[in-house]
Amino acid sequence: MSKDTFSSLTRLLAPRWSAQHEAIADSQEEVSAPAPAQPAGEAGAVPYVVPRWGLNLFWRTFIMIGLLLTMSTIGWLMTIRSLDFEPRATQTAQQIASLVNLSRAALVYSDSITRLALMKTLAEEEGVRILPREPDDRIEIINRDQLDERVTEELQERLGPRTVVASAVNGEQGLWIGFDIDNDAYWLLTDQSRVTPVGGTTWLVWMLMAAALSLAGAALMAGLVNRPLKQLSIAIGKIRQGDFNAGHLDEAVSTKELREVNIGFNRMAEQMAKVEQERAVMLAGISHDLRTPLARLRLEVEMSVSDEEAQKYMAADIEQVDSIINKFMDYARPDSMQLTTVQLAEVVQTSAYPYLNAEDMRLNVQVPGNLRVKADEVELARVVSNLLENARRYGKSKDAAYSEVEVVARAESGYVLLQIFDRGSGVPEAILHRLTQPFYRADEARTSAAGSGLGLSIVKKVVEYMGGTLMLSNRKEGGLQADLRLPRVK
Repeated sequence: MSKDTFSSLTRLLAPRWSAQHEAIADSQEEVSAPAPAQPAGEAGAVPYVVPRWGLNLFWRTFIMIGLLLTMSTIGWLMTIRSLDFEPRATQTAQQIASLVNLSRAALVYSDSITRLALMKTLAEEEGVRILPREPDDRIEIINRDQLDERVTEELQERLGPRTVVASAVNGEQGLWIGFDIDNDAYWLLTDQSRVTPVGGTTWLVWMLMAAALSLAGAALMAGLVNRPLKQLSIAIGKIRQGDFNAGHLDEAVSTKELREVNIGFNRMAEQMAKVEQERAVMLAGISHDLRTPLARLRLEVEMSVSDEEAQKYMAADIEQVDSIINKFMDYARPDSMQLTTVQLAEVVQTSAYPYLNAEDMRLNVQVPGNLRVKADEVELARVVSNLLENARRYGKSKDAAYSEVEVVARAESGYVLLQIFDRGSGVPEAILHRLTQPFYRADEARTSAAGSGLGLSIVKKVVEYMGGTLMLSNRKEGGLQADLRLPRVK
């Protein structure tokens, strides 16, 4: 190639892209800077610490508020029961004493015939019987609980110290009140429920109702607290996947603190979207405009260079530059995918076909034909091809003439796991997490092949947009393993 051709090419590229070249160089320096080692896991992700307890924020808040409200309600009911004890005992004793005094007065001021009729009327209509008290009566003093003791004390204060309160006389149950009329002893027998406190079943029903209402209130309060945090978590997840517009939060929420958080988050998402757009435009512009001089350069090589071997090497270098440009285009391409039901085996077979007869690769594919995933068929094929190409280039073991690569797949709960692994030297654990970072190349860890450093970063980006995950790890037997999980379609 003539010097004039190279000079014209240099003049064409230098003034236009000098600024962008400096920006890219800066970004490469930042990415190439040493980073602290992270545990192996999801490629390029911050290690996830498993929580000690499996409860999310909603259930933690619900349990804490529910326990607080339930304990407060139980304490409130016990307080009411305690405060109700003394007034209830006094009121019960007053009613019984009034009944005894009225019965005594009615009997004292009536003749014998009227007295019998009065006693019959009291027994039939009021459930009160007046019986003579005999010296040999078998008496069971009422003493079931504190309420009985307190009522007995009140009756003795109102009717006299000789007043006897019994729960049974001669084996007959009831509320027996002993009193005197003109030196004659009598019993007043009435229903024992007059001094029966509120039963334990009643209190239990009230406590269960109070607990149910407390839990319902706790669920409502926990939901009010958890809802904005859940919305924020969903929005962060969408931004993490690169969808900066779908994570917009409500800026008209009534709570001041939430409104400020939502506004700040939306402004941050807008700035990130702007930066992402500018990055995509810059990469796409550089890649697109490099194609024209690259095509002219290829033509000049084919026409001007007479040495076939030199022409072959120069054409190979141009093809490599063209491949790097394609990677830039892929990385900068807008994220628009059509997710459909895809037969995984067909996509893998199509992607693996160019490598079946490769001299530097031995490929073994074992993918069941009944596995279907939710993905973009074209993008998934590019992902598989990229991983296979990476394994072909870097998967050779020491002193081996070819790479041994295996592709297997199986169904998991809600996902399909596609594994692509080689039998090479693997990657040092310290840099394993950086393999999916843009512009990073682990040449020193494997073979020194040239490239853009965008291959695995594009794979990770595409997989996440399809709702899947990519994990890179070293195999115990040797080699690098890529675990690709995609949403399963039954």
